[in-house]
Amino acid sequence: MEKVTVIGAGLAGCEATWQLAQRGIQVELFEMRPKKLTPAHQTGLFAELVCSNSLRAAGLENAVGLLKEEMRQLNSLIMEAADAAAVPAGGALAVDRKFFSEVITEKISAHPNVNIILEEVTEIPEGKGIVVASGPLTSDQLAEDILKMTGEEALSFFDAAAPIVDLETVDLSKTFWASRYSKGEADYLNCPMTREEYEIFYEALIQAETADVKGFEKNLVFEGCMPIEVMAARGLMTMAFGPLKPVGITDPRTGKTPFAVVQLRKENIQGTLLNLVGFQTHLKRGEQKRVFRLIPGLEHAEFARYGVMHRNSFLNAPRVLRADFRLREKPNIFFAGQVTGVEGYLESAASGLMAGINVFRHLQGQDTLVFPPETALGGLARHLEGSPSVNFQPMNINFGLILPLGQKIKSKKEKNQKISLRALTVLNDFIENNFIGKTD
Repeated sequence: MEKVTVIGAGLAGCEATWQLAQRGIQVELFEMRPKKLTPAHQTGLFAELVCSNSLRAAGLENAVGLLKEEMRQLNSLIMEAADAAAVPAGGALAVDRKFFSEVITEKISAHPNVNIILEEVTEIPEGKGIVVASGPLTSDQLAEDILKMTGEEALSFFDAAAPIVDLETVDLSKTFWASRYSKGEADYLNCPMTREEYEIFYEALIQAETADVKGFEKNLVFEGCMPIEVMAARGLMTMAFGPLKPVGITDPRTGKTPFAVVQLRKENIQGTLLNLVGFQTHLKRGEQKRVFRLIPGLEHAEFARYGVMHRNSFLNAPRVLRADFRLREKPNIFFAGQVTGVEGYLESAASGLMAGINVFRHLQGQDTLVFPPETALGGLARHLEGSPSVNFQPMNINFGLILPLGQKIKSKKEKNQKISLRALTVLNDFIENNFIGKTD
């Protein structure tokens, strides 16, 4: 059987590779790192998380929680690694990022059906099965080749990552551990702010100097990963109703709800590194240190990593992709990951999972599959093919992409749980009917 070429060893590329290799397909996996790094990546490990260590909500009342369960049903490598690398984070699934990537790198590298080639791919090769999972930071030469092939202009937007501080340098006398609404364990370190402290921080933030991001003409920022300074510029109280909202948090020292709260989440299993939740930024490094040290408890914080900003590129999916993740005009070429227009780590991995399964079926001479509209996987894939938007933008999984129940339920949580339970039942039948859950 002919080999499959997978371009990119991010979450999507690794998941596609795993799904193919586990089904007995020989895969040549190309990855340009560490020979050529991107503006955001720092290591040569596969499936490196560059924006946050959180894979978001874990419960079935959340669409991304449902997506996780669906991926587990399909023997997802990404979910196996995430579960192994999980760290406490209340109602979310957060991981030790380095361990997460190490698990995936080791499993992919050790698989007998995978040949890893650490070289940059500058043009899409010939072959019966190609998976382009080059990510939102696709190199310029490959991006140009994709544009020539699709005949469509790729879109781009700015994406930003939050800084990380050393726990030992945080003043714990001014902070407290708690989760919002006391949900789960006390997994977040909270820095409470008075109104005066908040306003001083706000003024410093909106006046701080940002880094020069070269090569981009338009300041297009994805709402789900908005730099904190861009958010602050929208108004004094925007942050207080966003990542700094104090709702559900009580300061144990006063028994009251603070005016605003900055939350820090554990970045590694040991809990020695903390991520500033919602503080994606592209301020200059010196400005990050000056402004973020105005946060109570962080006056002397040492930064293990400063926030960074980079470009994300993606296809105009409704024009060029089908819901099975293959190009409309070239059925041997499949795309996966954020380059398709999905947003988020889990969504990227899910697209790789579906693309991998469909490449296998394509090589077997079988019809490719579009997952049921009742499922999160199906809703995500069908949105890429059928979005009516004239200005297509990346989207996270949400219940709005999944087929409605057809009945009114007042409780949003109850309704979402019913949608999730239906999805898992439908997916289980779909897997059995199409024999797609079987891997070596």
